Amino acid sequence: MTLQQLEYVVALDSHRNFVVAANKCFVTQPTLTMQLKKLEDEIGVQIFDRNKKPLQPTLAGERIVMKARQILQEVDQLKAFLSNERESLHGSFTIAIIPTLAPYLLPLFLPAFNQQNPDTYLQIFEQQSEEIIRGLKNNTIDLGILVTPLKEKSIREIELFQEPFLLYHPINHQLAQAEKVTPSMLNLSEMLILDEGHCFRNQTLNICNSETNNNNLGFNYQSGSIETLKNLVNKNLGYTLVPELSVYALQDNDQIKRFVSPEPVREISLAVHKSFTKELLIEKLRQIILTQIPENFAKNNKYMKVMWR
Repeated sequence: MTLQQLEYVVALDSHRNFVVAANKCFVTQPTLTMQLKKLEDEIGVQIFDRNKKPLQPTLAGERIVMKARQILQEVDQLKAFLSNERESLHGSFTIAIIPTLAPYLLPLFLPAFNQQNPDTYLQIFEQQSEEIIRGLKNNTIDLGILVTPLKEKSIREIELFQEPFLLYHPINHQLAQAEKVTPSMLNLSEMLILDEGHCFRNQTLNICNSETNNNNLGFNYQSGSIETLKNLVNKNLGYTLVPELSVYALQDNDQIKRFVSPEPVREISLAVHKSFTKELLIEKLRQIILTQIPENFAKNNKYMKVMWR
């Protein structure tokens, strides 16, 4: 039994003529007749008395027609509900964003989003990538903003932009003389990196082609903050890699160096569970974020995507 067959039954009851009902359903009369016979054979009940002119439902057929109309009405209501779900921004939604992105991206797009969508309330949390993935799978998080690809079958990724990695070094460091840098110029013994659990740490090590970080700076500091690492660099305690948004206001700073082309970048995406239906929320967030980020994030065609998993 299919919804299409139920639609044929209702059309026949409404028009009491095979040819007219078939035309209204945009099928041929033989197709409609065949599908009706197939349904009657499946349920073991004759729905219409073909000997009556005009066509009439049998006694059992009248009950089947009534039930078919109820089912199709409920299906239409469900479609309308789902359409409203996709297109509505009213309500509260939970968003998780990674710590190396939150301080720099949220101030760019959140004021504009709040102003344009007063009926939407966002509950925003900073979480590491693995926590966000678990939350999306368990439906405790509606939407994540993090580094992709994740390669998770149950999670849908909507790419936003490619954010370059930059070198942040002391003013008088020997690398200050270079116009641009390459991964081979970096020495992990001088490198400050984030502690374990941050995808940015894994990407930094991948850029340097290493699995561990053993510096000779005279201390071992487990940091979860890009800003802390930058402050340590300012005191001539090694150098570090930073995401470009973290130094966006300091583009003319002599402590910043870009990598040679192709630049190493991290792919930033929106991520939702594949069952998430609020398409309008996804699209609104994506549109606003893309209007606020630096132009080179979207237009840079020469880059090397750095993986973290």
